[in-house]
This record gives sequence, C-alpha cells and structure tokens, in this order.
Amino acid sequence: MEGGLAALIAGYAQAGRVRWIGLRGARLADMQVVDAVQIGAAGLDGDHGRAGKRAVTLIQAEHLAAIGSYLGRGPVEPDILRRNLVVEGLNLSALKGRRVQLGEAVLKITTVCAPCSRMEAALGKGGYSALRGHGGWCAEVIVPGAVTLGSGVVPLED
Repeated sequence: MEGGLAALIAGYAQAGRVRWIGLRGARLADMQVVDAVQIGAAGLDGDHGRAGKRAVTLIQAEHLAAIGSYLGRGPVEPDILRRNLVVEGLNLSALKGRRVQLGEAVLKITTVCAPCSRMEAALGKGGYSALRGHGGWCAEVIVPGAVTLGSGVVPLED
C-alpha cells in the first residue's frame, strides 16, 4: 500500500458543497435561513455561536435522511437540528482534526456536535437517540471569509 494509512486518511473521492446555511440569532430563537454568510473569527456573523473549537456547526445532508429513517419518516429539516451549515458529498467524520476550505473561509473540524436534550421535544420520542452519531461536527475558524450556497467544501493539506 503506497503511502500507508496516512495517505488513505488524507484521501477523499470528491469535494463537497454547502447546501444550506442557517443562523441562530439567540440561544432559543428560530433559525434564519440565508443564501450567504460572512464567517468571522467567532463564527457566522449574525449567529449567537461562540469563538473557539465550537464556533461553527456542520452536518452532512446525507445524515438528514438517516435521522428521519430512525424516526419512521422522511429526511429531517436542517433548521430543526440548529446546525449552521449543511454540506453534502464529503464525509465530515473523515475530516476530524483537518482544515477544510468552504468558500473563502477555512475551518478546522474539531469535535462531534452531540445532540442536546431539546432534540427529543423537537423530533419526538427517540429524537435524541436518532441524532447520536449523526449530529454533525463543530469547527474552529482558521481564516474568516464568505460562504454561499453551493460553495465548495475542500479538505486542505496539512
């Protein structure tokens, strides 16, 4: 195996893309869906997020259908899950600890975005468990910049 395990871990089949962008103006406020956003050092402008390793939250579009299937229904709407960005076409789990370019911004995927107890109320019985392992990832802002719907999601070399 040329390059060994490190080469396998660094590889990916295709770049992803941003499919949905949402802002949480306050802790329990409704999500505001937008077509474009500026990501600053502390996270998305207009979002109540916090600076550091949890500044931006991401989830894979492919997991919305999985979560819904665990609940006996179709794909879950992303605003219910309260993540900032929905991306598709690229496995976020494979990017833990790596830098990723989204539009003009560069993020570092840091930690799992675990579900909170409110998911049971938002999704119904079993909602919390349906999200376990599918709740997305948190990221730290490395380089601020603009992100729009359709922006590429490209892993960067270390």
